[in-house]
Amino acid sequence: MKFEISRENLLSGLQKIIGVIERRQTLPVLSNVLFQINGEELKLTGTDLEIQLVARTSLLESSDGEITIPARKLLDICKLLPEESKIKFETIDGKIKLFSGRSRFTLSTLPASDFPAFDSSQCETELSISANKLKKTIDKTGFCMAQQDVRYYLNGLMIESDGSLLRAVSSDGHRLALHEEALDQEQNEFKQIILPRKGVVELFRLLDDSDEEVKLQLSSNSIRIVLGDLVFSAKLIDGRFPDYKRVFPDVDNKTIILDKQEIKLALSRVAILSNEKYKGIRLDISENCLKLEAHNPEHEEADEVIEIHYAEEPVVIGFNGSYMLDAISNVDTENVKISFSDTNSSCLIEDVDDSSTKFIVMPMRL
Repeated sequence: MKFEISRENLLSGLQKIIGVIERRQTLPVLSNVLFQINGEELKLTGTDLEIQLVARTSLLESSDGEITIPARKLLDICKLLPEESKIKFETIDGKIKLFSGRSRFTLSTLPASDFPAFDSSQCETELSISANKLKKTIDKTGFCMAQQDVRYYLNGLMIESDGSLLRAVSSDGHRLALHEEALDQEQNEFKQIILPRKGVVELFRLLDDSDEEVKLQLSSNSIRIVLGDLVFSAKLIDGRFPDYKRVFPDVDNKTIILDKQEIKLALSRVAILSNEKYKGIRLDISENCLKLEAHNPEHEEADEVIEIHYAEEPVVIGFNGSYMLDAISNVDTENVKISFSDTNSSCLIEDVDDSSTKFIVMPMRL
């Protein structure tokens, strides 16, 4: 098998798929990238058995064939070759030789037949959304996903659609994020699916802020997303996401509106003297006054007062300060609205003017 490719084309393709290829694998072939040549098109495939990425690029010269090559080593070589250089590949005696200018490299290979096929069922539903809307949806919710929770259905991002809205929800059991993005046109609805955490992180890396259309193709056990010349596939978490609507507090009229920057800085300052493990901060809300308090096992204390407009009955609630900061930081406008019902209820954090994104932080005892 022989082919020639520009450094930029090969580097671009490798950088798109390298995120799913781990350095250490139980199966040696999973550390390799699958090269498949058909005419003047090169298809690069990387997988960890749970996620698969396929990138397509063009060749300068080629002969049909397929082989697997160590991915990280090949990427490192490409990065260090001169810009706009050309790379020739040739398989000889079970190895592949690379020629570029005065540089010569010989890499070990494994047969393409050893490369695992990605198991996915037939597409049942398809939905289109712009890349920037999908990226925003992940950005607003992904930080609340659990990490290695025994409740495996929390270790990912729940996505569903009613045909006019794409809704994403994530929770680690202590906080929750919800974001709704309007679709440009009425489309097929689908019930909730749960995309695993690694898939969410990798997809966010691949998405850009363009208006380019992205296609989501859903089956019973996997999702396939077409991003231009790149195809992202991931197995779904087989589980039922909890009824997230039940955790939203009945806020009545207990609402305060704060300057986003002021509350962020106040929380950050008070959190310095909070318990390092639990990050607990007490919110003492009384008439036109919000008092933030924290203390730690060393008997150190911090408190700060913020003037607010509030005329309801006083409430004292404890929260994880880091969770509060994460939610407030993801509000886009200058002011943030915080709503609650009583001392034992969670708080709802949202944009003053836009209800498409909502954050819930559960209370904690202090």
